[in-house]
Amino acid sequence: MRCLPAAALSLVGLCLLASGCGQRSASAHTCSATDRDFIQTAQLNVMALNDWAEGYLHGSVKPLVVVKQARDAAKIVSGTRPSDPSLEKTKYLMNAMFNEYATAVLVKSRHKDPGRHIYRAYGLANFAHDVLSEAQPALGERGCDVGSLL
Repeated sequence: MRCLPAAALSLVGLCLLASGCGQRSASAHTCSATDRDFIQTAQLNVMALNDWAEGYLHGSVKPLVVVKQARDAAKIVSGTRPSDPSLEKTKYLMNAMFNEYATAVLVKSRHKDPGRHIYRAYGLANFAHDVLSEAQPALGERGCDVGSLL
């Protein structure tokens, strides 16, 4: 059971890195500097949190450190300002995903069942994936590569 939160974050991260954006028409998509900033910021924060979670899984990182890192990642991603509607939607989903993961690790550190929080984190990652997958072609046409998140 100790491995569950760290393993779940790795899977959530992979799902999120495999995601795309939006249910809007291609004409609604943009690729501004703030969109590129969001993509880079999202990618870096998922990768960094995966590293912290891996340390937690192996016992070299304390749970409260992972909780702090997940909450910090949520704040950092929330601080971005993508102009593309699908990236904006993904930003909110990622914020919620990071916070749910933080809650799961915190609950687990108190020897309680983190299952519902892990389930929510997975669901949020899957929603983000769906949004990004749908938006990828239109964003790509505008020079915005979300491949690093897929």
